[in-house]
Amino acid sequence: MEIKHVILLNTMIVLGACQPGAKTVYPVTEKDNTTDTYFGTEVADPYRWLENDTSQATAAWVEAENKVTAGYIAKIPFRERLKQRLTELTDYERISSPSKKNGKYYFFKNDGLQNQSVLYVKEAIDAEAGVLLDPNTLSEDGTVALSGTSFSNDGKYLAYTISRSGSDWREIYVINLATGRHLDDHILWAKFSGAAWQGEGFYYSAYDAPEAGKEFSNVNEGHKIYYHKLGTPQSEDVLAYNNPREPKRFYTAGVSEDERVMFISESGAGNGNNLFIKDLKKAGSQVTPLTDDMEYIYSPIEVIGDKIYLLTNYGAPKYRIMTADISSPQLKDWKELIPESESVIYNAQVIGGKLIMTYEKDASHHAYVYTTEGAQVHEIALPTLGSVSFSGNMDDKETFYTFTSFTYPATIFTYDMDTNTSELYLAPKVAFNPEEYTTEQVFYPSKDGTSIPMFLTYKKGLQKNGANPTLLYGYGGFNISLPPSFSVIRLAFIENGGIYAQANLRGGSEYGEEWHLAGTKLNKQNVFDDFIAAAEYLIKEQYTSPAKVAINGGSNGGLLVGAAVNQRPDLFRVAVPQVGVMDMLRYHTFTIGWNWASDYGTSADSKEMFDYLHGYSPLHNISDNGTPYPAILVTTADHDDRVVPAHSFKYAATLQAADTGDAPKLIRIETKAGHGSGKPISKVLDESADIFAFIMYNLDMKPR
Repeated sequence: MEIKHVILLNTMIVLGACQPGAKTVYPVTEKDNTTDTYFGTEVADPYRWLENDTSQATAAWVEAENKVTAGYIAKIPFRERLKQRLTELTDYERISSPSKKNGKYYFFKNDGLQNQSVLYVKEAIDAEAGVLLDPNTLSEDGTVALSGTSFSNDGKYLAYTISRSGSDWREIYVINLATGRHLDDHILWAKFSGAAWQGEGFYYSAYDAPEAGKEFSNVNEGHKIYYHKLGTPQSEDVLAYNNPREPKRFYTAGVSEDERVMFISESGAGNGNNLFIKDLKKAGSQVTPLTDDMEYIYSPIEVIGDKIYLLTNYGAPKYRIMTADISSPQLKDWKELIPESESVIYNAQVIGGKLIMTYEKDASHHAYVYTTEGAQVHEIALPTLGSVSFSGNMDDKETFYTFTSFTYPATIFTYDMDTNTSELYLAPKVAFNPEEYTTEQVFYPSKDGTSIPMFLTYKKGLQKNGANPTLLYGYGGFNISLPPSFSVIRLAFIENGGIYAQANLRGGSEYGEEWHLAGTKLNKQNVFDDFIAAAEYLIKEQYTSPAKVAINGGSNGGLLVGAAVNQRPDLFRVAVPQVGVMDMLRYHTFTIGWNWASDYGTSADSKEMFDYLHGYSPLHNISDNGTPYPAILVTTADHDDRVVPAHSFKYAATLQAADTGDAPKLIRIETKAGHGSGKPISKVLDESADIFAFIMYNLDMKPR
């Protein structure tokens, strides 16, 4: 690929009235004559200058766009009432499942509207709780988030990671648990890393300090694993592993509970990872590779004695459990313990000397107890279709699990393995009546006949009259499934007569690796077909009509929404792509975008791959012939270093310049926020009120 020329021009801003019911007047975004050539095909990129996220011209453009969008949202008559209702729904006590460490119990609690949840500690399960760490004290506006915690195995220390303004960059701090005081230790420029304890220190992964001003846009290269000894400066940390031959791969460390084995995972190429180990108890031990490909997932579960337990889809697209001996750990010597079955293994962990196995069947969780010899003991009865996560230690029978579903707020149960019984530990009190709602699962045919599952949640008594406002959500990528989950934000839409539809598209992990691969690279169109077919099914079955359908997705789901709008603009009334991957020709040139090539391929791979990406890239396929598009609200954030905001900037500018009808084409750019993780409640409520006001207004809803 060659760049012919680049001319950067100052943006010219023209502001006009922008309100519901009037034709929207957008800022005029200056174009330049940037053109790239891919395999003989010239592709214009007139808004390339918006990729410079630190320039004054980009800052002026962001300010102008936000002013137009804020003006439009402010004119929606029920926006403030909607925010008030969202605030009421959000204002309930949320507590995480307790985690027992060295005889003490740790958990997170949010009183309701706290920007960040607080970490508490109890001396006993029924004792009074005390605050261990309150992230709300780390910043005045709640934009510093606690992103991870790791307790040392001797119970002396807690290492925790923070994120600032939603960035993927991490800082690591350490607390002395006996005194509650911070040590002087402070780690900078960690990324995709926690703290893996061994002895008087921990392993972590980091990059070299980035170029000033390019922290959130430049390509990340040279991921390294270091060992940090407590009480020493970061400059003295010991390099534990790096691979200069592969600068664009990720390297992360984990240590077994007995601190005997360090695991190193290498990822960032192919559909899986490579796995390495080092015997930490053996003097002079070297890092030993167990696998030599990156097309399968190899995930260590735990080490018991000399046996390593592993979860893998090697030779089993729906996953199996295998074991390896520390003395001969290579893949060729692994032994199958629990074979692949019809359902996908979603998670496996050792609690109380047993294997707790979570399976995914038709996108819903089922849980079982197995012996460490691979024999099934019994199934754990769960309340309904939903999602479950377990908490417990390898040598402690005390077990908690959290269960949630679309109308079932995250509820904590205690579980007794011996009697196979569950008891309610803590249920939240949300300001809605779940008995008024129902969830059904349907299966519909995609364009090629593949059966796709979809969950529908709505108020009981709904009439199939084709007039119900419907919010269709999807993702479809990166081997990520969408099981049932609870969100108070969606309740405001559902309680006003809306249907929430969640489609389990190809590209995810709902049915194993074959399902994933069916939505990648030259099969990516399957994902868009699955999503479009979901809307067609809902219309055909009289749940709704094109005038009542809104679509939403984030990140890879933002790409999904952008592609679906371009391909079937007649099928939707509203579209909200959030933090989306919109420029499929250049995504791999920013931060960690290269890591997504296993799902997407890149425009540099081959002419065939370039043609395919160019054929569906949301940015490059916006109609300009007068075809009416839905009302579109693009959302992004200035500190998003996962999917850089340039994707959304260029997409929104192209939309606004194109002839796609009079429906609004707006962009909302959050400040001091990133890809979504760690966003303070205050920003979540503001953003959610804007998004749902936009959706509901353009669906002609009149919320009470």
